[in-house]
Amino acid sequence: MKRYCQTLTLVDDEEMIARYVDAHAHVWPEVIEGQRAVGILDMQIFRRGRILFMICDTVDSFDWDRDMARLATLPRQAEWEAYVSQFQGCSPDARSDEKWQMMERIF
Repeated sequence: MKRYCQTLTLVDDEEMIARYVDAHAHVWPEVIEGQRAVGILDMQIFRRGRILFMICDTVDSFDWDRDMARLATLPRQAEWEAYVSQFQGCSPDARSDEKWQMMERIF
């Protein structure tokens, strides 16, 4: 299994943050199905204020660039990314790697 960790800062608006949290309590089934189809085994997002921390566990053969590009082409994924981008303060057509910043494991 491979593990990737990323961070992102949400917009500075408590109402928008609450809507983002609610959206993730009701993630569209097609988004989860797409993640599984490309080899993402588990994805978790944690929040402290405006700061998000994501842990993404994948199959051993997962290649971040290749498989995230494939995920972007799957049904409803682009729609989901455009929807959540309003809470992330990003362009609706921004790629995941333009929004989420990969973290380096140091320990």
